[in-house]
Amino acid sequence: MTSVGSSILTSLGAGSGIDTASLVSSLVSATREPKQSAITGRQTLNNARISALASAIGSLDTFADALSQVLGGAGYTGTPASTDTSIAGLTLLSGGTPTGLPAQLTVQSLATARVVASSATSGATGSSEIGTGSLTITTASGDTTFTIDSTNNSYSGLASAINNADIGVTASVVTDASGTRLVFKGETGAANDFSIAVAADDGGSVLAGLGWSGTDSTTMTSTSTPQNAKITMDGVDYEYASNSIDNAIPYLRIDLVKAAPGTTVTLSMSQPTATMADLLGEFVDAYNTLLKALNTATATGTDSSNSGVLNGVAGVRDMKRQLSAITSTPLASSGTYRTLADIGITTNRDGTLSLDSTRLNDALAADPEGVTNMLNPKVPSASSPGLSSLMDTVRDNIEKDDGPLKLAQKRYQGLADDLTDQLAKLDDQMADYEEQLTKIYSTMETRLSALKATQSYLEQQVKVWTNSNNN
Repeated sequence: MTSVGSSILTSLGAGSGIDTASLVSSLVSATREPKQSAITGRQTLNNARISALASAIGSLDTFADALSQVLGGAGYTGTPASTDTSIAGLTLLSGGTPTGLPAQLTVQSLATARVVASSATSGATGSSEIGTGSLTITTASGDTTFTIDSTNNSYSGLASAINNADIGVTASVVTDASGTRLVFKGETGAANDFSIAVAADDGGSVLAGLGWSGTDSTTMTSTSTPQNAKITMDGVDYEYASNSIDNAIPYLRIDLVKAAPGTTVTLSMSQPTATMADLLGEFVDAYNTLLKALNTATATGTDSSNSGVLNGVAGVRDMKRQLSAITSTPLASSGTYRTLADIGITTNRDGTLSLDSTRLNDALAADPEGVTNMLNPKVPSASSPGLSSLMDTVRDNIEKDDGPLKLAQKRYQGLADDLTDQLAKLDDQMADYEEQLTKIYSTMETRLSALKATQSYLEQQVKVWTNSNNN
C-alpha cells in the first residue's frame, strides 16, 4: 500500500533530481531493522520457552496418568470374577483394590420399579390428540404438574414433557396391533413409587383416563411394583434400591442379573499377571526419558546460543527438585520396605534413576506382599500413598497455580503479548517517521525548485547584461 509520504514524494519529487522516495525508504529501514530484529529475537526465545514449558508439563501429566492407569489395570490388581455371570456380574471400580474376597453371594430377588400402562387406543398414533388439561405426577420428592395444551396435546408431546422434567419417572409411547398407549415407569426401589392425578378439560378424552393412585382401572393398569433387591452376602442379608451395587464390596460393582434363591455365586479376584519388577523397570525407563528431556532443556552452555532453552528457569529447577525426592519419600507408613531406595532404586548425579535388580529381587523374595502393598496399596492413604498417588501429589504440587512453573508460564505468555504490542507500536512509529521524513524532503524539494528557478533567472539576466555590454 502506498503511504501518504510516498504519494507526496511522487507528486513533488521531480524538481531536485534526487530520489527522495528511495532515500526515505532507506532511512526508515535503517532505523527499523535493528529494533525489529531485537524484538523478533526475543520473541523467538520466548516462544521456544513457552513451547518447552508446555511440553514439560505435558510429559509430566502423561507420565503420572500412565502410571495410575497401569497400576489400576488388571495386570497389577487382578481381575474380578463371578462363578455365574448369568446371576451376578462384576466390574472393577477405580481408586483401590477390592477387599474381603472371595465372597459368597445369593440373589434372593431383583430390584424392580413401578410400571403403569394405559389401555390401548385403537387406530391412534404417537401424534394423536389425548385432550387438554393437566397431569400431576407425585413421587417421594413431591408433585410435578404438566399442562397439556395445543403445543403438546399428543401421546408424544406428554411423554417428552415428562422425560425432560427428570423427576424419576419416564414415559414412553408404545404402538402395536391393538393401538397406542402410554407406559409410565419409575426408578427401582421400594421408596420410588409414584401416583398420577389428572384434571382433563374433556371427561371423555384419553387424558381423563390416565389417573392412577394405587388401584387399577379400565384405563390404567400397574404391571410391576417397586421393591428393593435382596441379597445374602457371606450369610448376611442386605437390601438395595438398585440392581447395580457399588458399596457392598469396596471398589467393586456387583450387577445383579436375575434372582436365584438357593444358588450361591462366588465373587473373587484373580491374581495379578504382571510383576512389580516389570512395573519398576518401566517406571525407571519412563522417568529417565522425562529427566533427560528436562536436562537437555536446562543445559548450561558457554553462551546463550548453545544453552538449553529453559536454562535458568526457576520453575523447571523446582520441578526437577521435587521429582528427585521421589526415591526417598515414604510410600508406606510401616514395614521393612518403605521407599523406592529401600528396594534398589537410586538417583544418579544427573537426576536419572538406576535400578539395582539384585536388590529388588532380594526384597521381592523376602517380602513380596510388603513390596507390593508399598507400591500399590489396596486403599491408598496420606501415610501410605503408594507410587501412583505419590506421583499424583508431586504432579499437583509442581503444577499448582501459584507454583514456580505456572508463574513462569504466565510470565512468558505476558511477555509474548508485550512483544507483539511492541512490534505493532514499532510499525506505527515507523509510519510516523516515514511521514515526517517525507514532509522534510518535500519542503527541501520545494526550496530547491525555487532556488533553481532563481538560478535560471539570474543566469538569463547575466547573459542579457553581458550581451548589452558587448554591443
